[in-house]
Amino acid sequence: MSLVFLQRTLSALMLVSVFALVMAPAVSWAQDAETEVEVEETTTESEGDTSDEADESSAGDTEEEEAAMTPGELGLGIDYAFNTILLFLSGVLVFFMQAGFAMVESGFNSGKNAINILFKNTMDISVGVLLFFFIGFGLMYPGAYGIDVEANKYFAFGGVGLDGYPLAADAGYSPAADWFFQAMFAATAATIVSGAVAGRMKVGAYLIYSAILTGLVYPISGFWKWGGGWLMQFENGAFQDFAGSAVVHGVGGFAGLAGAIVLGPRLGRYVDGKSVPLPGHNIVLAGLGVFILWFGWYGFNPGSQLAFASADDATAVSNIAMTTTLAAGAGGLVATLLSWVMFGKPDLSMGLNGILGGLVGITACCDCMSYSMSILVGAIAGVLVILGIMMLDKLQIDDPVGAWPVHGLCGIWGCMAIGILPNTHLAEGNTNFMIQLIGTLSICAWAFVTMFILFTILKGAGILRVSAEDEQAGLDISEHGMQAYATH
Repeated sequence: MSLVFLQRTLSALMLVSVFALVMAPAVSWAQDAETEVEVEETTTESEGDTSDEADESSAGDTEEEEAAMTPGELGLGIDYAFNTILLFLSGVLVFFMQAGFAMVESGFNSGKNAINILFKNTMDISVGVLLFFFIGFGLMYPGAYGIDVEANKYFAFGGVGLDGYPLAADAGYSPAADWFFQAMFAATAATIVSGAVAGRMKVGAYLIYSAILTGLVYPISGFWKWGGGWLMQFENGAFQDFAGSAVVHGVGGFAGLAGAIVLGPRLGRYVDGKSVPLPGHNIVLAGLGVFILWFGWYGFNPGSQLAFASADDATAVSNIAMTTTLAAGAGGLVATLLSWVMFGKPDLSMGLNGILGGLVGITACCDCMSYSMSILVGAIAGVLVILGIMMLDKLQIDDPVGAWPVHGLCGIWGCMAIGILPNTHLAEGNTNFMIQLIGTLSICAWAFVTMFILFTILKGAGILRVSAEDEQAGLDISEHGMQAYATH
């Protein structure tokens, strides 16, 4: 069986699976309401009803009626509307980060792989939103569907799509806005890996990886923290990760590390045990991508407040924006200065990654750090980025864009900073060093181990890496049959 035939077969199976999920019969709230009415009428005519059964039926009727009501009928007012709109707009900003990732990753890599990188980013969001709708959201937030997360603290499934996610009378925002915002986070986790495996991974293998990470791996560990799972159920506190230093960036960073290790380095990256730099084809493009990512982070971090209508929430959102800004600036400055000292000239690529490292680092703790502490978080992240890049180089692990130092290493730092530096969570006893350590390592190890196993299986099947000839020609030609830049 040829590899081309196998890839086409896998693609066809994915399309058939999506079609089957779309065409499968679903139970709507209206259907539930009709069924409930029929049951009630039947039991009313029966002479053997007990008072307990009548009470249960009445409670069920109330829940079904409430679920079928509109926001206006439930009395949800301006706060609900304001929160819903701003949560949606925050999700739009996070969506725009996909453009930033595409520009950074393509700019830091060879021009002969630009289309391949754009294709992977396109598929991350396309495949990601569908799988997060059918599977991921129900795995990550089963409590929204009425599942007891205390009794099912490691794994649970609420349902497909938003069926069974009722609009409650005390809802702060619409279920659709909630799903949209969280789906953008899931796509972000997946697209981080694209840069780490750039230039040598087959398209079919990448699609398989992206589907499994978005549909299963990310939602399961996300449930442990944001869905109310076991990381939120310690007797003396709860794991703190406000906007996803570990939940999002750590997962993406360590998945990328697993991919880079199993794939091996690009051709010519290490020759006779020596590191040979392979410069990106367009640093200007990468720089613009970093600015877009920084811009989008104002949806990522402040948007994670999830509420905007009250004076306290508005103040919290503005403070989160400020700590995010200070950390990014500190990360960029420190990484630039450190590269200047170490290499004799200020390295723009290090400065750009330092900005991203500062943003990743503050993501976990943007809600609890003082302004001065946020600068320290960003500054340390800037140092960690350079140290992480140098460490991978010594180990001859080829990560073309620095995905693991930025998202993996700085993701760990952001969560651990809450257990080390002075902040409101420590002062109020909400967490401690050991809880932060357990939560951070659990999430990152889960992503690394599962993805390492997956990439190893794909490698064993012979569908992970392109041939040496295809890699030298460039993935734009070998995988897509087109070029990003015209030669005439």
